Amino acid sequence: MGDDIVVKICGLTSEADALLAVGLGADALGFLLAPSPRQIAPRAAADIVKRLPRDVLTVGVFRDEAASRVVEIANGVGFGAVQLHGHETVEETRWVRARVPCVIKAFPAGDRAIARFAE
Repeated sequence: MGDDIVVKICGLTSEADALLAVGLGADALGFLLAPSPRQIAPRAAADIVKRLPRDVLTVGVFRDEAASRVVEIANGVGFGAVQLHGHETVEETRWVRARVPCVIKAFPAGDRAIARFAE
């Protein structure tokens, strides 16, 4: 990506908000499947994702979910990427990456696991 800036709007729960974010230039849209006040059910996310322009990256956000479930939901909804925000191991992250187009692995500030980021 170099010096390009990519804008991801996260926590979307409605088609109207998703389309507004796209209209305002968002490159990626995040849908929280992890417990959160902005959590969305996979079926609701799928209904929104199927109505979005194909060039917008859709991202399912998960935390400490079984890798097999992440892949099942991501592929069922049609997400272009998943973002893992939990304590997923390198092996789990690689397993998911082999089965979905793109994986973003997030680390909390100060997390000791960040030393293995390159893996």
